[in-house]
Amino acid sequence: MLLSLENAQLLDKEDSLNRYREEFYLKPNSIYLDGNSLGLLSKRAERTLLESLNDWKEHGIDGWTKGKHPWFFLSEKLGEMMAPLVGGLANEVIVTGSTTVNLHQLVATFYKPEGKRTKILADELTFPSDIYALQSQLRIHGLDSNTHLVRVKSRDGSFLEEEAIIEAMTDEIALIILPTVLYRSGQILDMKRLTAEANKRGILIGFDGCHSIGAIPHSFTEWGVDFAYWCNYKHLNGGPGTVGGLYVNSKHFGTAPGLAGWFGSKKEKQFDMEHTLTLADSAGAYQIGTPHVLSLAPLLGALEIFTEAGIENIRTKSLKINKFLMDLLEQEATGLGFMIGNPLEDYRRGGHVSLEHKEAARICKALKENGIIPDFRAPNIIRLAPVALYTSYSEVWEVVQVLKKIMTEKQYEKFKNEREIIA
Repeated sequence: MLLSLENAQLLDKEDSLNRYREEFYLKPNSIYLDGNSLGLLSKRAERTLLESLNDWKEHGIDGWTKGKHPWFFLSEKLGEMMAPLVGGLANEVIVTGSTTVNLHQLVATFYKPEGKRTKILADELTFPSDIYALQSQLRIHGLDSNTHLVRVKSRDGSFLEEEAIIEAMTDEIALIILPTVLYRSGQILDMKRLTAEANKRGILIGFDGCHSIGAIPHSFTEWGVDFAYWCNYKHLNGGPGTVGGLYVNSKHFGTAPGLAGWFGSKKEKQFDMEHTLTLADSAGAYQIGTPHVLSLAPLLGALEIFTEAGIENIRTKSLKINKFLMDLLEQEATGLGFMIGNPLEDYRRGGHVSLEHKEAARICKALKENGIIPDFRAPNIIRLAPVALYTSYSEVWEVVQVLKKIMTEKQYEKFKNEREIIA
């Protein structure tokens, strides 16, 4: 069937999540497709941020225990709200730190090289910050990352094969760190299978959920995942640089944090000011310092929307609208040099479409000039992320028409084919 604007408009009418568009600040004459890098501001996130500012204004120091959103328990409250999104128990999730700080904490806690088991297993397609952190942790142990950081190879530079990862789970591996979704191609790794294989071999396994949290459902506790960490400013719309999240399976509660700090204390003991740390019997034990309250506050409102909408419904629309985008590209942009670089199967595809083109950087600049906000990843990837909560099918139709016009009129040729400072 030939797809048309009328098809898109009909899908918008049938979309049960379409009402959430009015919750977000959508810029007029612009289509935002970069929610997998930074989600848009919602009115609820703005409201809870202003409420926390008012708590500060009205209560001063007493804002820690009084006001609309008492700060002392804010990380735990948000962890409870976020737990359904990762398939964890309420006390297994805490909102704290940042992606890389939380990775450092978790590796410092769970990486215990002993005997033959001294190596960390990762992959060559993961986000660079994870590799930097792992190299750093190995140096702290006096180990050479060239020999002790094993990176599973990709056959094509886009995807990973679970079989290759499992084959690399040798008796020399002490810890495994993998992404849930590859940030470039959008491939979902089979977390359940990989966790089972790691558990079978007695290897602890953790996941970087930055590109999946808020976009796909997870079942970390059911699968037996040991730990995970993620940012909250992409699909969760928590705001630029908002506080990150971490998950620790309850079977590890009581394990001393590698990086200890006073916010890892039991709440009732924290202000005893003893020099002996009494650990919280929850994921809260892996907090380090005072939470960044004004960066936590927007998440309260942002997560309200996810609680209402439901992650399963969000995933259903995400798959449908991304498939609509891919079908339109096949229909409208054939012969223009594009190749879809993400998995085509629903169960293997995350929340964005990865469009490859040799002129990708220039095309992204032309899209921006036309009011469409994409994302570029070197050397040749245009990431397009229709977000279930605020992108319409009609917008996707318009994006493809503009893209087709850019290519046929060669609008991109006036730009240099190189990334800007922020890609």
